[in-house]
Amino acid sequence: MIMGTERAAPLGQRLLFWQLELCIYVYQLSEEEPAEGEEGTEGDGVPSFQEWALPAAEFAGLWDSLVYDTDVKARLLRYAMTALRFGDAGVDPALVSFNRTVLLHGPPGTGKTTLCKALAQKLCIRFGHRYAMGQLVEVNAHSLFSKWFSESGKLVSRLFAKIGELVEEEDALVCVLIDEVESLTAARRAAVAGSEPADAVRAVNALLTQLDALKRRPNVLVLTTSNITEAIDLAFVDRADIKAYIGLPGLQARYEILASCCAELQRAGVLAATSPLPPPFAQLATALGEDQDVEAAGKLAVRDWTIACAFLTPLQSTKF
Repeated sequence: MIMGTERAAPLGQRLLFWQLELCIYVYQLSEEEPAEGEEGTEGDGVPSFQEWALPAAEFAGLWDSLVYDTDVKARLLRYAMTALRFGDAGVDPALVSFNRTVLLHGPPGTGKTTLCKALAQKLCIRFGHRYAMGQLVEVNAHSLFSKWFSESGKLVSRLFAKIGELVEEEDALVCVLIDEVESLTAARRAAVAGSEPADAVRAVNALLTQLDALKRRPNVLVLTTSNITEAIDLAFVDRADIKAYIGLPGLQARYEILASCCAELQRAGVLAATSPLPPPFAQLATALGEDQDVEAAGKLAVRDWTIACAFLTPLQSTKF
C-alpha cells in the first residue's frame, strides 16, 4: 500500500495535511524474473529486450530513492498521467498532438534509466484501477544491428511487432524503455555525409515508423534516454513530447542523498543505532540564521558528513 499526492513540493519542504489530497493505492509486487526475447543478431544469444511484469519487487523504492534539485519527477508523472488520460478519453492525436514519448538526456550516471523504470512502476500503481496488469519492455538497442545488409531495419520492425502484440491487450499498460537511444536514432545527415552506413538510415526510418504506429495505441508510453543528444536524429527529437535534462545533483540533493545512505546503513544494521545521522538540510538555514551563508555552510556540511561516514560506529568489525 502506498499513499500519494498530486501536489509537488520543493525538496525538503514540509506540507500540512490540509494542503494535500491523499490517495491510497493498494497493489501487490511481482516477484517474477524478467523474460527475455531472443531476437538478437546472427544468433548470438543476446536478447533484444527484457520484459518485466509491473509493479515489480525489483523496482520497489526506486522512485523515492531518486533525489533531484528540480521538480522533474513531478513533471514527468503529470505528463505521463495526462497522456494516458488523453488516450482513454479518445482525444484525437491529429488535433491535439501528443506522441506519448519521453526523452531524458544528460551526463552519464545521473539516474535517467532508473527514473524511467521508476516512472513505469509509478504509473502502473496509479492506474491500477484502469489496467489489470503492467509491463515494462527494455529494448537492447545494440542487439538490433546486423552485419548483413538491410537486416537492421528488419530487426527493429520485428521487435516492435512483438511489442505491438503486447499492446493489443487493452487492459495492459505497456511502457517501452530504450536506453542510449542515440545508438538507434543516429542522425541521418551523418550517413548522407558518408560517415555512417546506409543500413543505419534504414534502422532509424524503421524506428520512426514504428513509433508513429504506437502513438495510436492509448495504453503505451515510450521512455528513452541519451547521453549524447547531438547525435540523435532531429525527427526523433521532434517526436518526443517532453525533453527533460537530468543533470548532476546540486548541493542540497547531494546532502539528501548522503543522509539517505547513512539512514539505510543504520536501518540494515551496518551502522549502530547510536551513530549520529545528518540532520535535514532545511535545518541548516534555521540553525544558522539569515545572516549566515547557507550555501557555504551546506558545502561544509556535505564535506564534514562525508568524512564522518568513515568514522560512524559499525555494528561489528568486518575483515575484507
